[in-house]
Parts: sequence; C-alpha cells; structure tokens
Amino acid sequence: MSSTAPQAPAPALTGQLFQVLLATFASAAGFWAWMSIAPLQRTYAQSMGLAEGEIAMMLATPIIVGSLGRILVGALTDRVGGRKMFTAILLLAVPAVILVSVAGQTHNYPLLLASGFYLGVAGTVFAIGIPFSSAWYEPSRRGFANGVFGMGMIGTAVSAFVTPRLAQSIGYATTHYVIAGTLVVFAALVWFLMKESPAWTPQHQPLVPRIAGALKLAVTWQMCFLYAIVFGGFVAFSTFLPKYLTTIYPQTVDQVGAGNRMGSFVIAAVIARPFGGMLADKLGPKLISLISLLGVAVMATVVSFEPPEGIVTGFAFLFMAACLGLGQGSIFGWVPRIAPKDKAGAVSGTVAAAGALGGYFPPLVMAATYDAATNSYRLGLWALVITAVLGLILTAILKDRRTA
Repeated sequence: MSSTAPQAPAPALTGQLFQVLLATFASAAGFWAWMSIAPLQRTYAQSMGLAEGEIAMMLATPIIVGSLGRILVGALTDRVGGRKMFTAILLLAVPAVILVSVAGQTHNYPLLLASGFYLGVAGTVFAIGIPFSSAWYEPSRRGFANGVFGMGMIGTAVSAFVTPRLAQSIGYATTHYVIAGTLVVFAALVWFLMKESPAWTPQHQPLVPRIAGALKLAVTWQMCFLYAIVFGGFVAFSTFLPKYLTTIYPQTVDQVGAGNRMGSFVIAAVIARPFGGMLADKLGPKLISLISLLGVAVMATVVSFEPPEGIVTGFAFLFMAACLGLGQGSIFGWVPRIAPKDKAGAVSGTVAAAGALGGYFPPLVMAATYDAATNSYRLGLWALVITAVLGLILTAILKDRRTA
C-alpha cells in the first residue's frame, strides 16, 4: 500500500483576467502620477530658470524611490498581498502629487526635488503587480500575465498626452488635483473589487532575510542587469525624450509635439510588452531577449547620428520602444521560471527596482555628456549601445530555466 498522500487539486483560477486587468489599470494610475513631472519639464525650467543639470536631476529624482522602494514593496506583497499593497501605495502617492503642484505654483525648486522624491512612491506599484499577476496564472502562462500587467506602463503615455493638455485647458493646479483624484478612485476600486489568487499563500518569513536571500541568488543580479537595460531605457527615454527632442530639434518640435512623441514611444513599448511575454512562453525568453537587445543597440546607433527630424527619427524611436517593450515582457517572463517560489516577490521587486534604477542614470549621463558646441547627445547614446551589447553577451550565456 502506497504511503504517498494524494495531492490536492489545483485551485480554480476563475476571474483571473479581470484581476490582472484591474491591477493593470491601478498600475497605470500610479505610472501617470509617477511620470507627471516630465511632460511639464519646460514649464518648470522656464519658470525656475533651471540649468541643464538641474533639469536632469528634476527628471531623475522621482525614479529613486520608485526604484529602490520596489525591493521593499515586492517583499511586503509576498506577505500581505496585492490588494492591500495597491491600495496603500496609491493613497500614499496622493500627497506627493499635491506637493508637486505646490512646488510648481511657488516656483520652489528644492521643494520640487523633495516632492518628486516622494512621488517615486507611485512607481513602486510595479513590484506589487508582478507577484500578484503571476499567482493568478499557471507557470506556462506567466509571461502572458506579466506582459498584460506590464501594459500599465500606458500611464506614462497618459501623462505625456494628457498632463500638458490638461494644464493648458484647466490649469496647472487643477490638473494635479485630477491626478490625485484618479489615484483615490483606483485605490477604492482595488479595495472593493480586487482579490488574491487562490494559489497565493502569504510568506511569513521576516522581510530582511527574504530580501537578503533574493540578493544572494546569481539569477537575481543577472535579471537585474538585463531588466535595467530594457526598462531603464524605457523610463529614461520616457522622461528625457521631450528634453532631447526640443534640444536637438528646437525649430521643429515644441513641448506639445515632444509630449506626443513621448506618448507614442510609450504606447509602442506598452503594445510590444505582452507580445514579449507571450513569445517568451512559446519560444523561450532567451531568444526574445536577444532580439530585443539587438534591436535596441541598432536603433540607438541610428539615433546617435542625429538624422534630420522626420521619418527616420520617428521610426527609430518607435522601433526602439517596441524592442524595449518586447524585452520587458520576455525578461519578466523569464523571472518566474527561475526564481524560487518563496522568494518570487522579493526577486521580482529587486529586478523591478533595478529596471527603474536603470532609468535614473541615463538622463544624468545625457546631461553630463551633452556637447553644447555641437548641440549633441551622441556620447550618451553610444553608452546605451555599449550597454545593450553587454546585455546581448550575458543573455547568450544564460539558460532559459533553473537547472537542478
């Protein structure tokens, strides 16, 4: 007689798509708030008389908390679940949005930096949605789940398209009240409609050992580097693209036009992301990641030559965005395959943090390498090319799945 106990049937994951889509829209609200400074960067620069380095710091500052905070938020999600964490983070971001508004109205640059730092809380929503969405799908479809959730990045496009237009039509302060109100509405929707996956179980291991355990895994650092390239590149261009375009092409691109281009860049990445996850499920994340990084390297090379504004630059930035989105989907489709189940949130949060942190440095590098004599950011773009090539080399030597 066998002594092996029968395994319990897998829990029914009914309503999984609705739950992931709810997390996606909540994430979009958080991303709108997180990226609300960038579309108005020229307004701040002109009203406060900011220099190149001050503008770069202003754009990069919200990314700090949005990056490093994801490590803690991801680990907390393992413990208390996505519903509580989404609600808490969205509500915590509301005062930050109001403080940004006050800083802009009073032309107070130090307050803008401080409130932008606090605003980074909104960017930590990404670390909640990855473990939450993964728990709602079986392992073979988690690339799809994370790809769909990753479409919450559309909040960046909403910020690019909507924020400057709202500021022009209803006023600067009212625009920020609208953003804050949106956060409150989605916090309420999450609280009343979101539920945890039946397959999810809270992790009661203390936070510090769990985070430390994730940091000891080689795969954590490998995925961190790759995700820092694809998501960091996305974040960096999402915040810096209006500045780049209005600097390199001042006669042909104004602030609204630059916002439109930034929004188009974000939409291309958002559309490509779920395809990256689905293709990773079917063809393997390694292959899709290689294609993504190769495309980024080639398009960054094209842009570095600063061709005349028009079809070439438009296509280059859109194709680069699509490659970045494809890579985001494939790399986060890779993480659940190789991360230990009990550290999924901690690993996801750490990788997500690296991705956002990867977006902090490029605007500073672009500002530091800007050549005023030739009006060129070429050195900064070549730094992206070199980094993408290094990512290609790392991807080529990695395995698709954890080996026993």
